[in-house]
Amino acid sequence: MVARIRSGKSLKGAINYNEHKVKEGTAELLMAKGYSKIESQLTMGDKVNRLQRLADLNTRVVTHCLHVSLNFDVGENLDKEKLQKIVNEYMDTIGFGKQPFLVYEHRDAAHQHVHIVTTNIQRDGKRISLHNLGRVQSEKARKEIEIQFNLVKAGDKNRLLEPLRAVRPEKAIYGKTEVKRAISNVVSAVVTQYQFASLTELNAVLKQYNVMADRGAENTRMFAKKGLQYCLLDGSGNKIGVPIKASNIYGKPTLANLEYKYETNKQTRQVYKHALREKIDQALGKMDSKESFKKILKNKGVDVLFRKNEEGFLYGITYIDHQTKSVFNGSELGKGYSAAAIRGDIQTEKRLTESAYTKVAGNQPDRIEFINTNGKGKTKQEGLFDILINPSGAYGYLPYELRKKRKRKTRRP
Repeated sequence: MVARIRSGKSLKGAINYNEHKVKEGTAELLMAKGYSKIESQLTMGDKVNRLQRLADLNTRVVTHCLHVSLNFDVGENLDKEKLQKIVNEYMDTIGFGKQPFLVYEHRDAAHQHVHIVTTNIQRDGKRISLHNLGRVQSEKARKEIEIQFNLVKAGDKNRLLEPLRAVRPEKAIYGKTEVKRAISNVVSAVVTQYQFASLTELNAVLKQYNVMADRGAENTRMFAKKGLQYCLLDGSGNKIGVPIKASNIYGKPTLANLEYKYETNKQTRQVYKHALREKIDQALGKMDSKESFKKILKNKGVDVLFRKNEEGFLYGITYIDHQTKSVFNGSELGKGYSAAAIRGDIQTEKRLTESAYTKVAGNQPDRIEFINTNGKGKTKQEGLFDILINPSGAYGYLPYELRKKRKRKTRRP
């Protein structure tokens, strides 16, 4: 079992996130502990107000929402009663057993998992500390529950376990999905699952799903105030529709909160560097063009994004490893993986391929020199392959051996 803990400032936002899953048919309200009504009779207002009233008892506490997901191995299929027992045991062990909480079972991933929403403000207005909750109390609860309920152990190195796989968010298409919900689903999934260390790296992932994080032009007030909004993209990568403010999305993926994640992600993603380098090295050894380089890595679960300027010059490269959910700019992996190095490797492979083709075509010299007819009197070198596919560039060229000897004209006296 794997427990993931998130704390936030919006109870309504956390509940809304789960309720949207229920409406879409990918989740079910499994349990509502500490409520006066049974699950089927609870309205949206009942669910939010029960927790919000407690949170309002201590307005000095800003972060009063706790959102936990308990994730089980793909080979496990737990019934409703067992899930409820596991949740109760977990909440008791981390010190939230007497708090009211909502439990949703999600079915939008390859593995079984539940989401728990509660508040850390108690009936007397005192708060339950969230400091080290995940590292201390949650880790203790996880280990005890794995033994008690005979679950697959998250840290078991002796068993070959399939890694937890979250379903990749569907591409948001303008006009087919309610805009705010579509953007929120994509942004929430990417921000919580992927490890990125800059807005450029975040956008590299978001654009895979037709979404973009936008700070606005540098001369705008939004940019100066460090504002951030998210917008949909069409098939050509152009912004469409009405953008959504970051503060209006569940989890508050604002620029300030993202910058905090950058520093954390820089450290946690380091363990995935070596594996990604190996994949890239294998692709470099087999590629013969930019397209084949991307295709080989795609088959290994890695997307490659080339960044070009208006003149078409390749100046940046970003790698997205969907297996480890880590994102790296090429230069962060080392000089050999930067845009300049990859550009050089691709050009070298292209020259080698063309050279090999030339040698197979015949015993002609690898390079042929001819006079450029642009009137400037400069010479230009091209490969025979280039000349064969573009004969106009070599118009008038004839090998020396085939040239006829010109007869000297005798001058008449």
